Amino acid sequence: MSEKRIYNFAAGPSTLPLEVLEQAKEELINYGGSGMSVMEMSHRSKLFLSIFEQTKSDLRRILNVPETHEILFLQGGATLQFAMTAMNLITATGKADYVLTGSFATKAYDEAKKYGDVAVAASSKDRNHSYIPAQSELNVRDDISYLYYTANNTIYGTEWKYVPQVNAPLVCDMSSDILTQPIDFEKYSVVFAGAQKNMSPAGLTVVFINKDYAGHALPYTPVMLDYAAMIKGDSMHNTPPCWCIYMLGLVLKWMDAQGGLSVIEQRKKEKAKILYDVIDASSLYKGCAEKDSRSDMNVTFVTGDPEMDKRFIAGAKEIGIENVNGHRSVGGMRASIYNAMSFEGVRALAEYMKDFEKKA
Repeated sequence: MSEKRIYNFAAGPSTLPLEVLEQAKEELINYGGSGMSVMEMSHRSKLFLSIFEQTKSDLRRILNVPETHEILFLQGGATLQFAMTAMNLITATGKADYVLTGSFATKAYDEAKKYGDVAVAASSKDRNHSYIPAQSELNVRDDISYLYYTANNTIYGTEWKYVPQVNAPLVCDMSSDILTQPIDFEKYSVVFAGAQKNMSPAGLTVVFINKDYAGHALPYTPVMLDYAAMIKGDSMHNTPPCWCIYMLGLVLKWMDAQGGLSVIEQRKKEKAKILYDVIDASSLYKGCAEKDSRSDMNVTFVTGDPEMDKRFIAGAKEIGIENVNGHRSVGGMRASIYNAMSFEGVRALAEYMKDFEKKA
């Protein structure tokens, strides 16, 4: 670990690859001999457009995005997509179903209710969002415009291990586990992700939309929330988040250097196993998520004593392991181990967990 760097387990904005930060530092003031920073150049300039097109091309290649789907670089985070997906897709039948597996899925559901007949297909609230409902538990109506779910739940530490099989278009928030595994885009009308976990700094939202589902927005939809308008302008109806797009491009190049998506996926599983093995072998720590629904991105656990949890978090900070506190709504601990978190950092946390238990 670099002398002044911590092991940052924040849930988002999250840690970025050190190599990416170092390259951005080198290019910060004078990008490519242009005499200016990416943050200063026109988004319509040839120089920035080359960055934009290369980033989009690399993303399409790495995730194997078919030509049926447009890639949009937008703003507003996943939260704005809660309204945007509903306003653009619900018009087919006026109905949509939502699976509520945590805070953000519930917020998306509450937002969508403003625009049509929206129902709950399943919920994990009965067990404090500690699990993902099984396919057999999904009560999906026959005449919906789409089914919505959140792939990974950062607060509760659960993750879908399957793609719902329904006779309806799928909309999925993949903010927390995008770029960690392959995606079968043919199954989705819309996939979106806030970029601040695995992709780039906060400020960029990436949307993958099947172009057949654009152009059907509610008549009062603002132009900035109309997928058709965003596709027509190639994400440049207004000034896009240029710096974040550039940073995403660097992250994608870093992924290629690591060996690509398959290597990233394997590392994800290995890093998660290191921490879950400690929890499973412990008499002190209790995992918050049920085993078959555990997230590979956000490992949540408690000691059962809120005061001991606080001591754990404070002790970790003293040795350079930071942001392991759980979300303010649930407490406990949470280790977010996105792509840029190193094995070194994960092992350091695992050793601290073992040492803390011995002294507890």
